[in-house]
Amino acid sequence: MAEVLARHTTLRLGGPAARYVEAATEAELVDAVRSADDAGEPLLLVAGGSNLVVADEGFAGTVVKMATRGVEVEQDDCSGATVTVAAGETWDDLVVRAVGEGWIGVEALSGIPGSVGATPVQNVGAYGQEVAETIASVRCWDRRSQVVRTIAAADCGFGYRTSRFKRDPGRHVVLSVTFQLRLGDLGAPVKYAELARTLGVEPGDRVPTARVRDAVLGLRRGKGMVLDADDHDTWSAGSFFTNPLLAVEEAGGLPDEAPRWPQPDGRVKTSAAWLIEHAGFGKGYGNERVCLSTKHTLALTNRGGASTADLVALAREICAGVERRFGVRLENEPVMVGCSL
Repeated sequence: MAEVLARHTTLRLGGPAARYVEAATEAELVDAVRSADDAGEPLLLVAGGSNLVVADEGFAGTVVKMATRGVEVEQDDCSGATVTVAAGETWDDLVVRAVGEGWIGVEALSGIPGSVGATPVQNVGAYGQEVAETIASVRCWDRRSQVVRTIAAADCGFGYRTSRFKRDPGRHVVLSVTFQLRLGDLGAPVKYAELARTLGVEPGDRVPTARVRDAVLGLRRGKGMVLDADDHDTWSAGSFFTNPLLAVEEAGGLPDEAPRWPQPDGRVKTSAAWLIEHAGFGKGYGNERVCLSTKHTLALTNRGGASTADLVALAREICAGVERRFGVRLENEPVMVGCSL
């Protein structure tokens, strides 16, 4: 019987894989990828499945489940902790260990689902932190050149929710990620205003990493962003749309009350959630199969009986409504497999 990909995505959506392979070691992972490439088969890599929207028709190729494990640590008081983590390790497990070991710099990224290997691709970020701030290098299999490469952080092309890996999709298979983390009891300076208010401190203050983690988990649970099998608001791919980056003149066309955050490259970031809500799509908008989360308008959720077609139809409706109202085209954050907006 074909493996159904709904079992491997946090949306619990997706049809069957034509061929399914589980790779428990780095060698098995590279061999599975090379074999699919040599055979000319389409390839889909799956780990935590938190950033995937897979079509109901499934995937007509090889699906490789990244189940690699391992954490290697080199640590001293001067240079801090150099932590190399296999791509298949669960991201939040790493954050738990970091908080317990006194490793600083990822505590605000608590509760994010998915694997370690996925984090550099999206340059995962939340509550004022991004993985780009702590990544030292990314080790990957280059499918084009058929070699293993170690790419320094400076060459990863990190930007807002992007990287060289995302801009050149499919070329690199992340094998492991090396993080450089400072040591101490206090977390990195708190940058995000909402997190600072929750902690009762001023932006720029530092508090124990365990307090930061607890506060972030509380905030994420309040938005339905911590996985819970009993809560359909968490049957999602997280934030479905990225915050738009607009030219100054485009941002000038938005209503005065729309959020605006000037960026170093001269563009202006605005809030996708604000645009969605003010285009008439409130929390819970949808139907009994799919709807916006009742806790957060950026999450599109499977209410238990949905199909991927249902979800994509809702996403398209929201995109069209926001573009009609504000002239801004929203872009999806999760990877769309066999479907598109």
